Amino acid sequence: MITTGNHVWDKREIIEYMKSVPAESHERARRVIRPANYVAGTPGYGFYQGELPSGQEYAVINLQGRVFMGSSDDPFRVADSLLKEITAKVVLVDVHAEATSEKAALGWYLDGRVTAVLGTHTHVPTADDRVLPGGTAYQTDVGMSGPYDSVIGVEKELVLQRFLTGMPGKFEAAKGDPRMAATLIECDGATGKALSTQRFLLGE
Repeated sequence: MITTGNHVWDKREIIEYMKSVPAESHERARRVIRPANYVAGTPGYGFYQGELPSGQEYAVINLQGRVFMGSSDDPFRVADSLLKEITAKVVLVDVHAEATSEKAALGWYLDGRVTAVLGTHTHVPTADDRVLPGGTAYQTDVGMSGPYDSVIGVEKELVLQRFLTGMPGKFEAAKGDPRMAATLIECDGATGKALSTQRFLLGE
């Protein structure tokens, strides 16, 4: 599965890619999802439900926050609506949001109803990974997989120039110190409850 966020349309080729498969498909293009709370008619799909070779059903929901992120539908109500459709017990929710408070609120709101609520977008892994009382694993931000010799993935000098001068400039991806940020969640497949969570930051 690949979840996305506010930069999903930066490369317009993805629009036709997402349109290339119907909702009931399990092909690769269907497993790339965009925030479910984008307005009706937006290309693509906001969740996916599938099955592992073992027979374990799972679902992934992609939501985008509204605080500092622009216009989208209410992620809380959209989550409620999607959970009525989803039959899988194991459900992971990616909350792509700027405000830590909004992500934390969604974590508490969905506690006991989904397996995990993991935040993305800020590029910085947070140290608050835990299992909430209702059995939902939570982390405010999983972090960035990319170059850490940078300013959130961008060449340092280019970002510093913008801060120091206030002048616009084209950002370029950095290349130094690549790392992968990840979170591993152990759960009960029968109930969907999280049992443990562990964060990683893997380097060269």
